[in-house]
Amino acid sequence: MPNISTLLKSEITRLARREIKKELASVKTAYGAYRRYMAALKRQVAALERKSAQLAKRSQSTSSMAPVGMPERQVRFVAKGFAALRKRLGLSAAQLGALIGASEQSVYNWETKKAVPRKEHSQQLSNFAVLANARLTKD
Repeated sequence: MPNISTLLKSEITRLARREIKKELASVKTAYGAYRRYMAALKRQVAALERKSAQLAKRSQSTSSMAPVGMPERQVRFVAKGFAALRKRLGLSAAQLGALIGASEQSVYNWETKKAVPRKEHSQQLSNFAVLANARLTKD
């Protein structure tokens, strides 16, 4: 009788292996598809990171460059130079004040070192100085 039990046991094992193989075939197919999908996503993420780095680098280089004719660093106000520039352009204090949006008295106080321009006027003065110097050197 040991022969029948061995035979029966081997047959059950064979059938069980065949059933397991059938079930695992669909799992293996899905596993391969998921791995391909994850690999595609990793490639896509890598490409997007490269693109992001390029754009960040490009935006840093363009933002670090000052507009044409504009200074890159903090501009220091020098009263003597400001007065000399105004006189070289042949403008009165009132005319210069009107150009930059300040009063005649403010321009006078800046030139005599009684006051210094505020931020908004300082920016306009630096823009004005750059343009005026460009005009004077061109002539």
